[in-house]
Amino acid sequence: MADPRLILAIDHGTTSSRAILFDHDRAVAGVAQKEGALSYRQPGWVEQDATQAWLDTMAVVAQVLNETGTDPGQIAAIGISNQRETCLLWDAKTGLPVAPAIVWQSRQTADICDRWKADGLEPLVRERTGLRIDPYFSASKLAWLLENVPGARERAEAGELLFGTMDTWLVWKLTGGAAHVTDASNASRTLLCDIASTSWDEELLEAFGVPRCVLPRIVDTSGALAVTQPFAFFGAEVPICSIVGDQQAALFGQLCLEPGMAKNTYGTGGFLLMNTGGSIVRSNNGLLSTVAWRRDGRTTYALEGSVFVSGSLMKWLRDNLGLIEDVGETAAMAQRAGTSGGVFIVPAFVGLGAPFWDESARASILGLSLGTTHDQLVRAALESMAFQARDVLEAMEGDSGVPLQMLRVDGGAAANDFLLQFQADLCQIPVERFSLTELTALGAAYLAGLGCGFWAEGDLSAELERVFEPERPAPEMDRRYRQWIHAVDACRSFKPNDVP
Repeated sequence: MADPRLILAIDHGTTSSRAILFDHDRAVAGVAQKEGALSYRQPGWVEQDATQAWLDTMAVVAQVLNETGTDPGQIAAIGISNQRETCLLWDAKTGLPVAPAIVWQSRQTADICDRWKADGLEPLVRERTGLRIDPYFSASKLAWLLENVPGARERAEAGELLFGTMDTWLVWKLTGGAAHVTDASNASRTLLCDIASTSWDEELLEAFGVPRCVLPRIVDTSGALAVTQPFAFFGAEVPICSIVGDQQAALFGQLCLEPGMAKNTYGTGGFLLMNTGGSIVRSNNGLLSTVAWRRDGRTTYALEGSVFVSGSLMKWLRDNLGLIEDVGETAAMAQRAGTSGGVFIVPAFVGLGAPFWDESARASILGLSLGTTHDQLVRAALESMAFQARDVLEAMEGDSGVPLQMLRVDGGAAANDFLLQFQADLCQIPVERFSLTELTALGAAYLAGLGCGFWAEGDLSAELERVFEPERPAPEMDRRYRQWIHAVDACRSFKPNDVP
């Protein structure tokens, strides 16, 4: 008899909250989604109302339960995947945030990062965390909140405030404040965690002025982690059995479980991760060493290249320029264009991430002519997503010494056939797309199901929907890639703020 219970995956992303139910056969039993809002109070700032994010999360959970006729008592476990470096401070008694959450894309902490670099902290950060000092990561966001929210530092040091990334916030709310925790994958993205021991690093806390008492307890990624309070979760006590950063969830969901296997997610940003097993691979090419997951106290690591703007470029073309009405039509537009007409779009709206890490770079469109068409601009935007992935892929092969044999992909833009074919041609490797598109949620669900015994290791599987094989010759694509690097160099050399 089929197991009547279900796994609930809560996938809290940058621009939407999703709730997905999986049955024992790993099929999607129901899904609900709600778009969320970001705010941009100043240029380079990206913020979010954390209370609204919580309400959106509960709204999509209620919707999927109602639409599928699922009783909360039928849920065997909850798995949570989340946008990672976004963080907030909230009142430990009232549960009210003291300020908007600072989103991972925000660059409002650049001055703090510059100060830390000037203090010579970069080598310590690289050694302990596998990361680099950059506004992308959570520590400078926490420092900004402590410095700029009136009374925040004093209240934090008195134990009145709690800090967390969005996973911590959601678990705290689901448990009625009983559990203030984060998992090792999310902790590894804060700039405060020693990834070798997966514990908070006292030397970094002191250097960054972070009170230890505001930080959550670090737990495994999978296992019996917390339990919902009935008043917070529709009258039911349901175990929370996985907490995982969204990119690590996608790596697990695509079953990149062996060292050397890699995936790319075309989401708001672009994130290419390679499983490096139990070894921390230190990058010499602008990549990050990070925790993939920790299970039964054993840590699996990954190399990561983070691209700040990927799919959100298409949203910009739609919402700001009005070049498209529906991103679903962009593949046909790109095919219709035939070529980009020599146009390159470098989407450095918030600087460049891996492997360049140039926060002063600015978005640029190069190679325009009077003959440039609407479709060519759309094609150039799609091509830029693939070019950025190759930037990371080449760095990853250089660090690991392992040439990738294939690339697994997910994220909203993975539905775009033109993009994936161009990616296969550009990198000269097969690009694999799965039948199930909910791979981030599936990763969180798999980890939750394993954590509560709902599934065994042998139950995990995923079916490929299509493999895109390289079709265009390598010399042609290498030439295009060299043109891209030239465009990136031009983008990085443009420094309007340096002009008196």
